[in-house]
Amino acid sequence: MEAHFPELGCYLLPGHSRTPADLLSQVQEAERLGMGSAWISERVDVKEMGVLVGAAAAVTRSIFICSGVTNINTRHPVITASLATTASRLSGGRFALGVGRGVGVSMATWGVPVASNAMLRDFVGLMRRLWQGERVFGHEGPLGSYPYLHLADWLEEAGRIPLLLGAYGPKSLALAGAVFDGVLLPTFFSDAAVRQAVAHVRRGAEEAGRDPHSVKVWAMVATLCHPDEEQRLRFIVGRMATYLQAPDLAELLIAANGWDEAVLERFRAAPVVAGMRGGIDSTATLDELREIETLIPAEWYPAAVGDAAHCARRWADQFRAGADGVVIHASTPAQFAPILPEYAALRDAAAFAGRSNRPC
Repeated sequence: MEAHFPELGCYLLPGHSRTPADLLSQVQEAERLGMGSAWISERVDVKEMGVLVGAAAAVTRSIFICSGVTNINTRHPVITASLATTASRLSGGRFALGVGRGVGVSMATWGVPVASNAMLRDFVGLMRRLWQGERVFGHEGPLGSYPYLHLADWLEEAGRIPLLLGAYGPKSLALAGAVFDGVLLPTFFSDAAVRQAVAHVRRGAEEAGRDPHSVKVWAMVATLCHPDEEQRLRFIVGRMATYLQAPDLAELLIAANGWDEAVLERFRAAPVVAGMRGGIDSTATLDELREIETLIPAEWYPAAVGDAAHCARRWADQFRAGADGVVIHASTPAQFAPILPEYAALRDAAAFAGRSNRPC
């Protein structure tokens, strides 16, 4: 089945889920709608990456399956490399590996270091060597010390598996341009932030001697078409509030968007936030979310929320800001399907003519 919208992707199991089997019908619906790619985030409850990627690949035939994202140091590099080669072969070459450095608070509680840029660079090199069947002896690098690493002599997956980095800040974005195949931006990047991020990626690629347009930048847009109050509070307010809870990541998001850090300080000091029992998007009641909404400026929600025409325009805005692709978050395929005809009417068809659904 040919993708009608190779430039569009969507998250499966958006937000929290206790029923991972829902992924099966969601990815099939995304493929039926003509989406180019389906993206899977990872949580340590019932959203383990390898299981979900395999399930999505098994029930589809054409849509690209992307991890968006898993951490580079919560699995041994041989296991991550094997996950990727298995997914690539299982899907017929329809798998992309998106990785990130991890959330500091979670990494600390697990006793795992947050990945540095040097570790990310080392990881990319190891993956490509292992995917090509290389035997790696005596590796000493930022990622770790490994006497011997090897998958199989007959593998030829390097070049078949795109590598993307989930990135926020200028240094990470420049690194992505230098060594990765693509970039996945976080939710709630304004058009101006996307434009600036693209510039950082292009600069990193140029400085590394690469074609700056060969590294593809994917924007992520929280999308709700005609939501009710609960949907808006849980999927937009709750998601933003959870980002603002996260040390370091919140500061990066605010810096990228040019927002006022004093607002963040007041947000974190508010009793309803300071007394929260965990991530706001997973623990807050509706009344708490209503109170939390008053702490966050309306302009801090650069999302696609409203009628279908408005949502379609917001997707198009991110392309005009320089994104190569848009990943739809916070909605299932059935929920965002009404937006697609509106988007089809205004998309730049010539710009995407002949494009494959390979994300990068």
